[in-house]
Amino acid sequence: MPRTALTGSHIRARRTVLGLSQAALARRVGISASYLNLIEHNRRRVGGGLLVGIAEALGVSAASLREGAEAGLLETLREAAAGTPADAAAVPEADRAEEFAGRFPGWAALTAGQARRLAALERSVERLTDRMTHDPHLSAALHELLSVAAALRSTATILADTEDLSPDWRARFLNNLERDSQRLAEGAQALVGYLDTAEPEESGLAAPQEELEAWLDARGWHLPELEDGDPAAVEALVEGAAALASASARALARAHLVRAQGDAVALPLGRLRAALAVHGPDPAALVGALGMAGDVARLFRRLAALPAGFAGMPRVGLVICDGSGTLTFRRPVPGFGLPRFGAACPLWPLFQALARPDQPLRVTVETAGRLPQRFETFAVCRPVVPAGFGVPAVLEAAMLILPAPAVDTAPQPVGTSCRICPRPHCPARREPALVA
Repeated sequence: MPRTALTGSHIRARRTVLGLSQAALARRVGISASYLNLIEHNRRRVGGGLLVGIAEALGVSAASLREGAEAGLLETLREAAAGTPADAAAVPEADRAEEFAGRFPGWAALTAGQARRLAALERSVERLTDRMTHDPHLSAALHELLSVAAALRSTATILADTEDLSPDWRARFLNNLERDSQRLAEGAQALVGYLDTAEPEESGLAAPQEELEAWLDARGWHLPELEDGDPAAVEALVEGAAALASASARALARAHLVRAQGDAVALPLGRLRAALAVHGPDPAALVGALGMAGDVARLFRRLAALPAGFAGMPRVGLVICDGSGTLTFRRPVPGFGLPRFGAACPLWPLFQALARPDQPLRVTVETAGRLPQRFETFAVCRPVVPAGFGVPAVLEAAMLILPAPAVDTAPQPVGTSCRICPRPHCPARREPALVA
């Protein structure tokens, strides 16, 4: 029967809570007190009928004695231990988490709760830092407030320092004070309203691209209306999307849907299902099987737009950027952080592909953070506008993100952005991190 190494500790803890002596419990289950003592100190295995009998005598289930503390508590303790920096003054013993939880359940629960709170606070700091640094709406609002405050100070200084100001000019300056005060009050009210209405996890939608991505996320990133190639479906989807509030977001949506419909026509679901059944979710193998060597990015986009659970395909992430490195499309995947605003990590294979057009890259990466995760990334860059004499090449790179298989090769360390990356000695660092 499966058991943990500390079943005996759980038995001893439960017996102590009930106020039973070892001799009393041993008599109830028909064993000697000395043998029970060995069990409680984890020196003898216990299972089968004996464990069931002890559990009945203690008024608990056999499973609770085998498992002890809840699995979620143990998992949180192990995650907290794994997230401790290697150079920390005290490194916790991750392999003794169950012993700690079994002997000191109250302290273990407190430690796990603090670890969960710390992780939540770190995520909040990252989101708020990203927002305060790069949110265009917040930046414009603060600039407006500072401009109005400077105008008010200038006007007030003139009125205070000029004693012989004529009544006409004094009236003009007073009117300016009143008008600028009104602007300051309205701007402050708008800023407070913008901050107060922000979602706890997201900080409000500040750009048309975010409107589009939020709408796609709500639809599961898959749009079955595009599968039959009907051109009218694009406009119908855009007009029926209430979440696309701005004209810019609707324009971006039209361009995205036209391209997605072309991808659906070129790679129908039936053809993809057959290829996935043979080759599995391996983009490198699918490229050859589907004859997509000349347009790998199309395959990436199509895989990222498949319905959930399609032919055993895992959830994948997709990032697209233009030649300047600006992210023009983001489909996130849990564990791989994507910056909401500003520049991303320069070590992403996505940006390496920009320097090597038409040369696909396959790189295993490991994200930064308290709990690093590994991913298999596939990146490719190609011109979206044909280059020619006197015509500039317009490049676009795409990176597909999948869970990494268990391999022994050393992964490429990457982050989200320098601002919130905890790796202090990264050779590509542009600025100090706020979260260390």
